[in-house]
Amino acid sequence: MRHLLDISDLSSDQLRSVLALCGTDTRPLEGGGVALIFEKPSNRTRHSMEMAVVALGGHPVYTRGEEIGLDVRESVEDATRILSGYHRVLAARVFDHATLRRMSAVAAVPVVNMLSDLAHPLQALADVVTMEEAIGSVDSLEVAWVGDYNNVARSLAEAVCLLGGSMRLGGPQGHRATDEEVTRLSQLGGSVSVHATPEDTVSGAHVVHTDTWTSMGQESEADARRGIFEGWTVDAALMSQARQGAGFMHCMPVHRGEEVSAEVMDSRVSLAVRQGHHRLTAARGALRWVLGEDA
Repeated sequence: MRHLLDISDLSSDQLRSVLALCGTDTRPLEGGGVALIFEKPSNRTRHSMEMAVVALGGHPVYTRGEEIGLDVRESVEDATRILSGYHRVLAARVFDHATLRRMSAVAAVPVVNMLSDLAHPLQALADVVTMEEAIGSVDSLEVAWVGDYNNVARSLAEAVCLLGGSMRLGGPQGHRATDEEVTRLSQLGGSVSVHATPEDTVSGAHVVHTDTWTSMGQESEADARRGIFEGWTVDAALMSQARQGAGFMHCMPVHRGEEVSAEVMDSRVSLAVRQGHHRLTAARGALRWVLGEDA
């Protein structure tokens, strides 16, 4: 049984296989359903996953978290066992990563993480597809992350390290990767470094990534976070410190004037829209892989 909960659950060869499957054309879901469970709202994730399921010959069933009521109306385990009898794949976008672990422990079908507090593997797959299409093989890239070391940053760093690239992580004190996390990432392969200033973070980078300073569930902290992250905006001056011709990437939704300036977000170096479109590419590859295909 194959599940996709964390990028770090994969070997480098398995990750390359998933990426290769993003470009294949098969219909392994013909006549089957995929449960799409959303405890958190989404734009890109819902549309990309629904259309990926259709492209693979299946039928997506979108379900809001309160309709199932995991651990409210019934336990995670009971709901998972029942849904496993209806669908070929269970995909969930949840608050707590432990929910996905509990699902995978009892599911009779593959489980896919559409986002948790800990990881966002589908976003990382789309990021890699975009970087390799637009810039070059990840194993030859310096990839910079500017801002909060959140779930998106963690999955991206895992992918870059597994593929032998160089990951540069930078953010304000208290919002950087810990020493223990750096050690864990380093063991995956590639290289990882942590930086205390945005300029040091992007120095020499082929591509600069960022994300919102306030993730879902942190809305009450928004004002405080704007103060904490002041000076960490990716603007034209900061991009000039990266390698000449460096690309800019953002998983979206974007807050122009906060984590990135409108000048950079809407410039020719911005790959954010292409990156968003590749969420569909990534979803197709991930579903093919958990369903047993190999490149």
